[in-house]
Amino acid sequence: QVQLVESGGGLVQAGGSLRLSCAASGRTFSNYNMGWFRQAPGKEREFVAAISWISNTNYADSVKGRFTISRDNAKNTVYLQMNSLNPEDTAVYYCAVGLGTVLPGRRAAGYNYWGQGTQVTVSS
Repeated sequence: QVQLVESGGGLVQAGGSLRLSCAASGRTFSNYNMGWFRQAPGKEREFVAAISWISNTNYADSVKGRFTISRDNAKNTVYLQMNSLNPEDTAVYYCAVGLGTVLPGRRAAGYNYWGQGTQVTVSS
């Protein structure tokens, strides 16, 4: 059974940093894309960042230059380093895994497995 478990969320002041982790289990994901999405209260889930099975990356414009996605295939884990956080980054962050492609997609439909989410709150 595939399971994705996020960690690293919390409360941080504007300008601060957080590092999210997502540990996958149940199978080997080295040939899969891994991504992060987020959902703020009253808003739809939106793409944040993704990394392909060959480590090509894709970022939402709103986080480009501030967030960095990486993966450790030996640990079946994907990370999201978030710097220069602002209150607009406040959301529940979800880890997702999908079939491998050269460039990881931004559409949620392209991801087959999802974590339960971790809350990130940025205070002003």
